[in-house]
Amino acid sequence: MKVMLVDDSRTIRNIQKNVLGQLGHTEILEAGDGLEALKLLETDTPDLMLVDWNMPNMDGITLVRKVRETNKKTPIIMCTTEAQKDRVIEAIKAGVNNYVVKPFNVESLSEKIDQTMAKLQPAS
Repeated sequence: MKVMLVDDSRTIRNIQKNVLGQLGHTEILEAGDGLEALKLLETDTPDLMLVDWNMPNMDGITLVRKVRETNKKTPIIMCTTEAQKDRVIEAIKAGVNNYVVKPFNVESLSEKIDQTMAKLQPAS
């Protein structure tokens, strides 16, 4: 599974990479903001995106809306310090599949990724 990490904090991306590695996901694309992510998406399609809300140049919510204009399928998990209910609702309306609040631990991120990917599997 190819995962795109979009966060302006290299530290957070490293934590996410560590969690993903523990889950067996080693194909990682990284972007420091929404504009960088859009550039990567021109040539690559990840199986999952982990997106931060607050970033310079283009924030996560704008990125999610832009991605959803052309791509309804790729699952997106918003990873953010924004925990207010109205922010969560706004993110869901923009098209995120799941939401995890920072700081998160390996278990909580792992659980959100599993939940999100499980929802995409066709029911057998």
